[in-house]
Amino acid sequence: MSLRASLLEVHDLRVFYRRVEGLHRASLKVEEGAIVTVIGPNGAGKSTLLGAVMGMLACSGEVRFRGAVLGGESTEDRVARGLCLVPERRELFGELAVEDNLVLGAFQRCRRRSLLQADLDAVYARFPKLKERRGQLAGTLSGGERQMVALGRALMARPKLLMLDEPSLGLAPLIVKEVFHAITELRAAGVSILLIEQNARAALQVADYGYVLETGETVLEGPSAELAANPRVVETYLGLAGRRAE
Repeated sequence: MSLRASLLEVHDLRVFYRRVEGLHRASLKVEEGAIVTVIGPNGAGKSTLLGAVMGMLACSGEVRFRGAVLGGESTEDRVARGLCLVPERRELFGELAVEDNLVLGAFQRCRRRSLLQADLDAVYARFPKLKERRGQLAGTLSGGERQMVALGRALMARPKLLMLDEPSLGLAPLIVKEVFHAITELRAAGVSILLIEQNARAALQVADYGYVLETGETVLEGPSAELAANPRVVETYLGLAGRRAE
């Protein structure tokens, strides 16, 4: 990776579900201004990794954010530090309007709605369709629109590191392209991103650096272009289409 400053460092992270090890000494690093992706099969521990980093799961090992070790800090404290997670199922409040869901993203930072307008305007500028839908109940939106609300809600917290868990899940191919375009635009705007994604091809196309997680352990890492050309990655995650593209 480049010589940019490290934003997130994870060392030997282990998570147990009762007696079953869900994550085994996983390690990774995210540098400022970078998109880092973690790819791997279902059940590899990708979502578990994010849950541990966010303080939602008990773990051993070390999580260091902006140089500070995050030991027993709560999820809320980690959000206040600048960590933000967009979960796999988006976790929107379906009975609330789009704009109300967005405003909730800033609850840690600001409780006066009058002060949030600039942030709302920035989200609407990035996702114009949400401005059109701002009064619509979130539960009535399409899958792609719900993902945009989830991204916008996270941005309302002004995160220093945005963690995305399977943002393409359940979306049509055209919408997937829109989502990944939005991800690259966020990096251009200075947002660092940790991307967990089963669509390895799309993830490696937008990422600067990548890790392969299998059975709870990081087994490969490198610049995304090198991983995309790695025969093992091509065979396991990119398939025949990946071979034709080489």
